Amino acid sequence: MSDEKRGLVTGAREVMGGFRDFLLRGNVVELAVAVVIGAAFTGIVNAVVDGLINPVIGAFGTQDLDDYSLCLRGSCATGDGIGLRWGSVVSASLTFLITAAVVYFLMILPMNRFLARRRADAPVEPPVETELELLAQIRDELIAQRAGGVTVGAQRTAAEESTSLDKPSDGRDGRA
Repeated sequence: MSDEKRGLVTGAREVMGGFRDFLLRGNVVELAVAVVIGAAFTGIVNAVVDGLINPVIGAFGTQDLDDYSLCLRGSCATGDGIGLRWGSVVSASLTFLITAAVVYFLMILPMNRFLARRRADAPVEPPVETELELLAQIRDELIAQRAGGVTVGAQRTAAEESTSLDKPSDGRDGRA
């Protein structure tokens, strides 16, 4: 196989591998499920609007909201006028509001409560301190030690050095 063909095959494998990784990500699968459920749910909401809400509104006028319109110019009855079909806008708005309410109260609200409970039960990890914060703590401790008369490291006096040299190096204090 020529170098050019090998390059094309390798490039195609990389592209297909990237495409496979994209498809297997949780977000894409969740989005696909959401679209399918949303499409099925739209049929239910449309049935509720057409079967329940439109007849209630029909008690005051026509049963189909799409029949409500306003004629701006000419005669809308003959088809010569310019009509605004505001009834279809109201119907679509009701469909949207019902869909949004059901999604919120039956899906989003319970999921938020569940996630809040999980976060409350999860152990709280202490925040990781940065190098700058650690250095500031060391500086503050050194300043406090100096102010309290405690000596640190190279600041020990000659008397302290001689006492520490007199002690045995094996950790014993010289008592029998």
